Order: sequence, then structure tokens, then C-alpha cells
Amino acid sequence: MSDEIPDLLYADAERALSDALTSLLADRGGLDKALARVESAQTYDDKLWQAVAADLGCAGLLIDESHGGAGASYREAAVVAEETGKAAACVPYLTSAVIATTALLGTGDADLLGGLASGRVTAALAVGFASMPPAPGAEPGSWPVRIGPSQDGDGAGVVRLSGTVSGVAGALAANVLLVPGDGVPFSLYAVDTSAAGVTRTPLVSLDATRPLADVTLDQVPGRPVASGKDAARAVAAALTAGAGVLASELFGVAEQCLGMTVSYVKERHQFARPVGSFQALKHRLADVWVAVTQARAAARYAAACLATGDPDTPVAVALAKAACSDAAVLAAQECVQLHGGIGFTWEHPAHLLLKRAKSGSMALGTSDRHRAALAALVDLPPPGS
Repeated sequence: MSDEIPDLLYADAERALSDALTSLLADRGGLDKALARVESAQTYDDKLWQAVAADLGCAGLLIDESHGGAGASYREAAVVAEETGKAAACVPYLTSAVIATTALLGTGDADLLGGLASGRVTAALAVGFASMPPAPGAEPGSWPVRIGPSQDGDGAGVVRLSGTVSGVAGALAANVLLVPGDGVPFSLYAVDTSAAGVTRTPLVSLDATRPLADVTLDQVPGRPVASGKDAARAVAAALTAGAGVLASELFGVAEQCLGMTVSYVKERHQFARPVGSFQALKHRLADVWVAVTQARAAARYAAACLATGDPDTPVAVALAKAACSDAAVLAAQECVQLHGGIGFTWEHPAHLLLKRAKSGSMALGTSDRHRAALAALVDLPPPGS
């Protein structure tokens, strides 16, 4: 662990980014628009994503300036995740600008990185969204996509990939899939989603603002972007960064739920007084406030560790994902409950936040799995010992 504790408060540039994104989402992607979007055939909001990705440059935050990106860090990426979480925005920010981009950062693939930075390309890592980040130094393990020989006319290094990956987030919006291939050596391949043999089957997802899909590849050409230990490190880094930034998104969901609920109980009157003046509701909201405050500190510490490559990163990410998952689910459940009868209606956006919180809590490792990983990372004795 670093001796210097990072600053968990926003710097001026981070506040400016947050303000700009808040304004954009309020204008083009508020909760009311997300609610309308999930009732349409096209769940992803392409125009909003272009505004976030290209106009504000959020797609290239993690990409170096030499490839057209902003050369920022995971602190700024976490700022964006907080705001997209508050708005339950129907954009592939986490899956493309964080997870897929992180997988590519160490590869030096200028074409893909440049396309991602400009917003022309949207990518997704073809790994189940429930996948847990591996323990530090762990072997890649078994993957569902197999590597086959190339065919006549394939370019140098191109192989043919076959297999099915279940529950991939961001696959429906992606132009490019980054596919871990189970072979010798283990490798990471770039696959054009328009290629023959690529099938993306939408799933009925709990969170309609972030749809999942089963991805099937049938002798699809894949261009290698990393192999061996480099590929294993790329996938591990992507899942770890994804879990850390998802924690910030879940914190944003929790903060939005708390703010909405406090505003409502101040306005809603029963027995000639605001319902928020009743002691029982005060205690419930105080518990939510404590959980949200703890989640904020955990999420921002994880983002700071990711930004600096701190050796404490695995510990910080496991702690943040566990804390923020629980805080988001608690805050969203209380949001629905304390809004009374209106909170249970489809017309009110509370259910969008609850579904985003619940699905996010199960993605990239549940809170229980992250606590178990955390116990191993800090050498806690097993229960009963």
C-alpha cells in the first residue's frame, strides 16, 4: 500500500467534467428519457452515446493523446461513471470506454485505440458480465471460444474463432468484440461484429438500460491483439478496472436514490406534516446516508488506486465493489419503498435505478465474492478458525 493517501475530493478539472456531463445528461438523457428508451426496440441511445463519447470526449479518457485520447486517468473515468449511474444512461460507457479500452491499452493497437478515442468505434470484451476479476497472478483458465486454423485469403496471423459466450454486456452496441481465445498460447482477438458467422442474441435482462446478449462465433476471423501473458494481463486488467469503475457507477445510483427520496419525503404530507419528519423514516434515511458516504470513499479510493497503479488496487477494488453494491441496492430499495404507492409504478423511474443497482451488484462479481477475495488478499483467517 502506498504511504501517501490519495485525495478523495474532486479536483477542479474533475468537477468541470462532472458539471459538463450532468448538464448534457439532464438535457438529453435524464431518467424520464431512459424510461422511454427501455420501452423502445432500440434500447441503446446512439445519439446520446455520440454526445458523451465524441462531443465530450469521454470515450477517450483513458487513451493516450498520441492515439487521439485525453490522456486522463481512472479518476476521470469514475467521474463519468457516477453521472451515467445517476441518470441510468442507456450508453455503453462502462463496457466500451472502460473495460474494452483497458484491455487494449497495453497492446498498442493504434487503429482500435484511435477509433475508440474518436467515438467511431464501440467495443465490448466478450466475457460474461458476471465474471469475477481474477486474483493477482492467476492463470487465464478455460474460455468458451476455441481457436481454429485460418482459411484461404485470411491475413497474416488471422485465425478462425468458434464458440458461445453468454451474458455479454455491451455486445449489441459494439462494432468490435475483443474475444479471449482458448488456445496455445491464450490470446485476445479483435472481431468485427459485421463479419459472417457472428450472432448476437439479445437476452431478457433485469436492467433494460444495459442489455445483455449471447455471442456466438462460427468460424469467424479474429485478428490477434495480444497473446500469452500479455493477453492474460489485458483481460485481468479490464475486469479489475471494470469492477472498480462499476463501483463508482453504483455509488452514483445510490446517491441519486438518496437525493430523490429525501426530496420526496420533504414534499409528501400526511397528518398535516411532511412524512420525512417522522422519526422512523429519518432513521431509515440516516442508514442510507451512512452507506452512501462509505461507498463514496471506497469508490474514489479504488479509482485513485487504479489511476496510479497502486499495489493496493486489488484490495481497493474488492472493497469498493462490495460496499457500493450493497449501498446501491439499499438506497434503491428504500427509494421505492419510501415513495409509497407511486414508487411501485412503471411510470416512476425508481424501478430503473433499482434494476441498475441490482444488476450492477451481480456484475463483475457479487459483494459476497468480493468480500471473500478481500479476505484472501489481506490474509484474514477463514471462518471458525
